[in-house]
Amino acid sequence: MTAPPLRIIHLFRAPVGGLFRHVADLLGEQSRAGHAVGIVCDSSTGGEFEARALAALADRLALGLIRLPMRRQIGPADLLASQRVLARLRIIAPDVIHGHGAKGGAYARPIATWLGRRRPIARIYTPHGGSLHYDPKSLRGRIYFAAERLLERMTDAIIHVSAFEAETYRAKVQPPRCRMQVIFNGLRAEEFEPVTGRPGARDFLFLGEFRPLKGVDVLLEAIARLARESVRASAILIGPQEGRDAYRALAARLGISELVAFNGPMPARDAFATARAIVVPSRAESLPYVVLEAIAAGVPIIATRVGGIPEIFGPHADKLIPAGDAGALSAALKAFLADPARARADAQACRAWLQPRFDIKTMQHEVCALYREVLARKPPPKD
Repeated sequence: MTAPPLRIIHLFRAPVGGLFRHVADLLGEQSRAGHAVGIVCDSSTGGEFEARALAALADRLALGLIRLPMRRQIGPADLLASQRVLARLRIIAPDVIHGHGAKGGAYARPIATWLGRRRPIARIYTPHGGSLHYDPKSLRGRIYFAAERLLERMTDAIIHVSAFEAETYRAKVQPPRCRMQVIFNGLRAEEFEPVTGRPGARDFLFLGEFRPLKGVDVLLEAIARLARESVRASAILIGPQEGRDAYRALAARLGISELVAFNGPMPARDAFATARAIVVPSRAESLPYVVLEAIAAGVPIIATRVGGIPEIFGPHADKLIPAGDAGALSAALKAFLADPARARADAQACRAWLQPRFDIKTMQHEVCALYREVLARKPPPKD
């Protein structure tokens, strides 16, 4: 007997970056599998690029798109926003509420718990790094991890996108008292089509948000070091407007403005064609899509040994460099410039290892199997 389709709400804050890519991919596959899917997200984050991406999902959102203001930090305004979401979801009557990221998880789990008094609802949480990036010794870290421990009482299952993230949760929050499963992000078959740099491409690409966590400052310092050695390394930095001007100013202070261009968001594969190699200088990550996409496209990549990135590289993880080390990064950039053919050969070896292991249909199947497992264990609601 075929299991009935599910009514699934994905709740997260910002429709940007890898988290949004993950949700879009997952809900797309869930919709194709016959499930009814909807989104709740922030209305004040993102620009024209993100608006187009959300519009492209419209025909897959049988349960609709709900957008309302959600600040990055938790505050009093969240109470009113949560009440508005609760009222809308009471009408929608989902079977699953899946919170993504720290803020999405903080909204999703109490709302699902409240609605679950009347009917079984699976309360699912995927951190995507989120609060796990904080130092547990810092005041902010202690606050966030205390909140995570409290919210876990309202959680049926946690999905981690990497084994690293799962272990970080155990170490910083607590060994989970609810169901926990690692499910890797997946890629579509067409994403394994090769991408090559177009005429006039720069040497290096950064693609992501302009945040300290992403290590953009380390990349700019590495380029400046090479310039002082009379080694010219050009780069294009592509990402949202937020935070971009600070790094443009840093490039000017380092004297490398003529070597560095900045651009607004664009599809990853279009961005890959703007350079001969991609640089991921992150200080922390979970399982970044940009690394998966670049390797799948056969793009040479220079990345740091953080988070789940070694899980993506597998037997080729010895190619990764330390995070926050401008000297190590400048050496890696210089090595690429000296022998790009070797870098392209390394990229092909990484691609061959990745292809059978990160599949979007496998991701969707494992996630929905977990939803059903959770719902099957739910007792009937009390009158």
